[in-house]
Amino acid sequence: MVSIEEVRYQNWLDGLRLANERADLVVTTQVGPRVIRFGFVDADNEFAELPDVAMPAYDDTWRMYGGHRFWHAPEVAPRTYHPDNEPVTWQQRDDGVRVTQPVEKHNGIQKELDIWLAPDAAHTRITHRLTNRGVWPVELAPWAISVMAPGGAGVIPLPPRGAHGVENLLPTSTLSLWPYTDMSDPRWTWGHRYLLLRQDPTSPGPQKIGAYVPDGWVAYARRGHLFVKQVTPVAGAVYPDSNSMVELYSDPAFQEVETFGPLVRLAPGASVEHVEEWHLLRDVHQPAGEQDVIAEVVPQVAALPKPLSISTTVSEP
Repeated sequence: MVSIEEVRYQNWLDGLRLANERADLVVTTQVGPRVIRFGFVDADNEFAELPDVAMPAYDDTWRMYGGHRFWHAPEVAPRTYHPDNEPVTWQQRDDGVRVTQPVEKHNGIQKELDIWLAPDAAHTRITHRLTNRGVWPVELAPWAISVMAPGGAGVIPLPPRGAHGVENLLPTSTLSLWPYTDMSDPRWTWGHRYLLLRQDPTSPGPQKIGAYVPDGWVAYARRGHLFVKQVTPVAGAVYPDSNSMVELYSDPAFQEVETFGPLVRLAPGASVEHVEEWHLLRDVHQPAGEQDVIAEVVPQVAALPKPLSISTTVSEP
């Protein structure tokens, strides 16, 4: 059974708490839409909370807040950093809640989150919806970003590997690198089948990578817990950031676990949805290398229920 109640989270932000006997989450209503907390009941927040991180944007201030936020790609300042400091409206639904942001006045985009929590598991489904309330078409992609608490390690599965031969003469995948990506940084582990990025509070600066992930998952392990995101790749679609459907970003304060929907040309009045499935698992050791991923993480992911068959849909006006 899932309970839904209005709360004042950490004497900081008003929100809604969805809870079952195993897990709970808090979605903000004072600002957002944001999922500021997700975790096991009576356990630490898996997300970072960053009330003091901010930057100027338009005639306001964009605030990090932490938790899980919803953007649209490609990343361009100040459009991407449109402040979400205003209250959202919300409505309870049979299977959860819907929170709706006011239309972003500088670009005409409106964001919504539909949030469902399983009745008996640490499993939630987040439907991210962008609607074009403007008067001209906009090219964009839904971008779902979870700001994870420090001290863990992110895991990305690489595309299927193969042997050298006439059947494998052409490249099959790419990795997206940023000007500040340093492949010699010790936070990276470059495996044959899996890539790891560790969050280190003593690190000198940020790291980031993007990839197309046919397996449709990305994970973050920390303090015996494993947070897994599942999404369904859209075959033949074009994704932002040189076809990245999954990204990891790490700096000294936190690590981000990010997924995208494909780039779409959104007509006035049209909407696009991007669905993530989240799972939180106990008793999973934080991997130090690829063999740990194979032994600890992969069996847990393989045992999870399959996500929705379609993770991105476009609704015409």
